[in-house]
Amino acid sequence: MFLIIFVLVLLLVLSIVASTLYVVRQQTVAIIERFGKYQTTSTSGIHIRLPFGIDKIAARIQLRLLQSEIVVETKTKDNVFVTLNVATQYRVNEQNVTDAYYKLMRPEAQIKSYIEDALRSSVPKLTLDELFEKKDEIALEVQHQVAEEMSTYGYIIVKTLITKVEPDAEVKQSMNEINAAQRKRVAAQELANADKIKIVTAAEAEAEKDRLHGVGIAQQRKAIVDGLAESIQELKDANVGMTEEQIMSILLTNQYLDTLNTFAAKGNQTLFLPNHPEGIEDIRTQILSSLKTK
Repeated sequence: MFLIIFVLVLLLVLSIVASTLYVVRQQTVAIIERFGKYQTTSTSGIHIRLPFGIDKIAARIQLRLLQSEIVVETKTKDNVFVTLNVATQYRVNEQNVTDAYYKLMRPEAQIKSYIEDALRSSVPKLTLDELFEKKDEIALEVQHQVAEEMSTYGYIIVKTLITKVEPDAEVKQSMNEINAAQRKRVAAQELANADKIKIVTAAEAEAEKDRLHGVGIAQQRKAIVDGLAESIQELKDANVGMTEEQIMSILLTNQYLDTLNTFAAKGNQTLFLPNHPEGIEDIRTQILSSLKTK
């Protein structure tokens, strides 16, 4: 008999302990109600409550960051229908858990409604090009509007992003064609610039080549003149008994023969020369006559 009573008492104690102690996980809060009325909010850890259903865990609320992704269709100022993909990150305000639980049944649906309303008020004020340029500014404006509304219900809007702007299919195709045409025009300009650079570079190279060729010829002629002057002076110093005209005649004739030798060495050349010894004298006479006439 004593054993039965002991077992019954033990079961009663265990039942009381089981209905009294409860654990709340990390990043979670528990809403405690007493006889259907809000009593307290329990944070993470182990807690005690009144047993036998007097204190009841009405709900366990997650404090972790949540994300809602919605698609909104609207129209721009230039009458282009666009589809916007919007991602919103939100969480329950730990200081206002009761409002989040008791005031709002479906927070994600409410956030979606606020975002749709905000976008359909902002986007029609912008053209399609402006929408692409200012989508981050619009997202920030929407975030502020929705955050103000949702704060009443105990929710914090952490971030709102417009992840995609998709215009109507025909408009998108037209934009792609315009973009392709612009790229082709830029490519054509680049090719034209490249050809221009090639032509200018080739012309500059040719001009430099001609300049250097002229410098070379001038230096060559100067060297010839200097050589002739030196030869004349040497012949004078040798006292060979020749006048300057005779010395010049010999040197010019020798220069002429050297020139003929150079022509002959190039190959594929046909030269017609006098076939008698007096021909050389005629050549010398012609050279001197030419110099005198000048």
